[in-house]
Amino acid sequence: MSNKTNLALAFLTLCLSLGTAQAGDDKASQMRLAAQAGDTDTVERLLDEGVDVNAPNSYGKTALMMAVEGDHLNAVALLMIRGADINAHDSSGLSALTFAAENGHIGITALLLERGANVHDRTRAGWDSLMIASRYGITDMVEQLLFRHANPRASDKHLRTALMQAAEMGHVPVVEVLVKGGAEIEARDDNGATALHIAVDKGQLAVVKALLALGADVNAKDTGSDTVLMYAVARGDAKLVGALLEGGADPNLPGSGASTALMEAIKTGHGSLVPLLLKHKADPSLKDAQGRTAADIARKRGDDRAAAALEKR
Repeated sequence: MSNKTNLALAFLTLCLSLGTAQAGDDKASQMRLAAQAGDTDTVERLLDEGVDVNAPNSYGKTALMMAVEGDHLNAVALLMIRGADINAHDSSGLSALTFAAENGHIGITALLLERGANVHDRTRAGWDSLMIASRYGITDMVEQLLFRHANPRASDKHLRTALMQAAEMGHVPVVEVLVKGGAEIEARDDNGATALHIAVDKGQLAVVKALLALGADVNAKDTGSDTVLMYAVARGDAKLVGALLEGGADPNLPGSGASTALMEAIKTGHGSLVPLLLKHKADPSLKDAQGRTAADIARKRGDDRAAAALEKR
């Protein structure tokens, strides 16, 4: 056989193989789309034709992940029976379970957990299914995951826990379930903020009250020495400030530069909070690291009303 003949045969073989691969890719794509639409008949037919049940798209998403996203329980069950990898990950680190948590699909979550889905799997951001369900306020799913031994003390790349996620978004029932389930109420993120700091920073009054009732440290400081009360003062939120003071917050605890809550109220343009702070025994005679009282700062900023209220004391 001549070299030309050999080359021609090799070229033909390559073309055929590429054509076969292309056909396989097309069928795999069809299967994923069918799974996404909940079309179990098409999924089953394509699997019978030899399509790989775990064939991913260019983002690493499999038919199982797409069926989960679409909330198609029957398609999910079929794919698992046919050998779908429950714990496969896409290019972002998401698994079928984290997709279920993100979309609030409780029935599918139960099925995945029953078939061995890993509750500790993380996305690239370090989120597990418990953090995701907590952030979206899906209380039933949070309970379900805790029952399956999800770790309520786990944290993401910024050291934020499921409790912090729930606190940030204002989900009181989830906060209560997590604390009861073993979440560390005084855990700190990479800024040294607790769940209470985070709830205050986002103006989540109901969560603040719940965390205080659950025993959160009302005088906790972050890495910059800012107290929870200072976070509330910086927001200018009288209801939050009042709730914290009623909950035992010390208005005289010094923060960065020995600044007090009174001083922070003036600096952040919230002089209207001065009477409330004074009512709860804020000390106007205290001085910051530069030797200034809150009245000194008020006068410098031209807040005559606050200065007058402070000087009366």
